[in-house]
Amino acid sequence: MSEPTPERPRQVTMAGWLIMVGSAFALGLVVQRLSELHTLENLQRIDRMLAEPPGSELGISADAMLTALRTLLMVTAGCATAAGILGYHVLRRSRSARLAVTVLAVPLFLAGLATNGFITSVVAASAAILWLQPARSWFDGKPPPERRTAPTPASAGPPVPTAFSTHLTGAPAAPMPSPVIAGAPARPPAVLWACVLTWVCTAFVTVGLVASAVALAVSPDLMLDEVHKDNPDLAAQGVSDDLLLVATYVMIAGLVLWCVSAAGLAVLVLRRVDWARIVLVVSAATCAVFCLVGSAVGAFVLVAPLLASVFVVVMLVRADTRPWFERRELPR
Repeated sequence: MSEPTPERPRQVTMAGWLIMVGSAFALGLVVQRLSELHTLENLQRIDRMLAEPPGSELGISADAMLTALRTLLMVTAGCATAAGILGYHVLRRSRSARLAVTVLAVPLFLAGLATNGFITSVVAASAAILWLQPARSWFDGKPPPERRTAPTPASAGPPVPTAFSTHLTGAPAAPMPSPVIAGAPARPPAVLWACVLTWVCTAFVTVGLVASAVALAVSPDLMLDEVHKDNPDLAAQGVSDDLLLVATYVMIAGLVLWCVSAAGLAVLVLRRVDWARIVLVVSAATCAVFCLVGSAVGAFVLVAPLLASVFVVVMLVRADTRPWFERRELPR
């Protein structure tokens, strides 16, 4: 018989809920800041900040400051989404989720300064609590360390019969109960559907990105003309055409690497690897946030990957899929 699982400490429960609730509040602040980014009041505030020290010593324009703020807000949204999902898995005693949310706490705190930084600092502090006692012992599957007290005499109890004493006394030995080996539960259909949808979407996106890179290499003037039409002051800001092309190629390469990684995670998910399921859920949720923000600013082509990402997340966190990854019987 396996040892009973130690009870979850209250500080882990508090930290997990603070991570989830704080991440939700951080997402709300990001949406609010994005909606106010191009308002007249915010533009005047940025102009005043750049006109006075120390802002005047930065040597950047208002457009560059807006781009930096938008980038920080997007990073905050992605990290907050991932942290919220990982906070749920932390409550389920996932050591990989604890490590991942701790790593995410650093960029979440730094990028969250664009939203005043209070909520993101609470999330980062909650992630640090998960490495203290008794939380550390709970994640290791051990009882929490107890304070040393004076030894007490053990109460005498009835002798426990052993095989040697039974042989000497001649008393019949009680039959030992045979262990019951439960059969492995069947794979839920939701897991297969999530993996298939991940492979289909990543294949389409990868093909589209590669085609875009080829088209950009053949005729880069088309992309450069559109960029200069939208922002004719790029050259005055020190952004050259070569820099734009290099940044575009790097972005395409990063997105292709993301797609390939998601497809590989789906293979591990189909092979019943629990940490791969958690990482794939975080990846799909982050993709959903980026697609939602892009759809809100007019990129309606991102609605399809948004729906697919939400479907993958829902399929992998259902109540009939988690027991299969945890090697437990499915609930009847």
